[in-house]
Amino acid sequence: MKLTHLALLAGFTLISACSILPKAEPSDVYRLPVAQSGASASHGTAQRWSLRLAKPQASEVLNSPKIAVIPQGDLISSYKASRWSDPAPVLLRNRLLDGFQRDGRVSLLSTDDSNLQADLELGGSLQAFQTEYQGTSATVVVRLDALLVRGSDQRILASHRFEVRQPLSDVKVPGVVAGFGQASDQLTAQVVNWVVEQGQKVAPPPRP
Repeated sequence: MKLTHLALLAGFTLISACSILPKAEPSDVYRLPVAQSGASASHGTAQRWSLRLAKPQASEVLNSPKIAVIPQGDLISSYKASRWSDPAPVLLRNRLLDGFQRDGRVSLLSTDDSNLQADLELGGSLQAFQTEYQGTSATVVVRLDALLVRGSDQRILASHRFEVRQPLSDVKVPGVVAGFGQASDQLTAQVVNWVVEQGQKVAPPPRP
């Protein structure tokens, strides 16, 4: 009888404890909007070298699905009950991959999700992927310190900082997400042109 009583008491205690745990708040999951610019292929010369796109390095705050915002000063926060479908470095890498595919000048493409070898690799550091407030005005900021690396020995061949600031007229989350899409489009166009230009200078000559 004592054992039965203790078992019932333990079960009641467990149920009570579970009932007072906070419930997970549901989140709206956003993808990065589909590219709106650069949809047509470039008429430039097709490149014969291959390119591997790696996820850029990022801080703990940016390397997560949270939609980062700096409401004031140096305070970093995130939008409540909203998140990205993937961490920011993955979103940006995939947007860059899509940009190269749309551009068409570099057709031999892969990502760091595979072990495929490539002549060149694009990586770097994602320094900003957030909304920043100045008073009541808000701006999406995307900043990438890009590195172009030789695939055979990981030697850095070129580097460049890209930064796009997209002012927001709508500061509700869907408007903010749209701003991230516009900023990412602009940055992608710049990165694609830079990589093609640098690749023409530093890529190894094609094999006969």
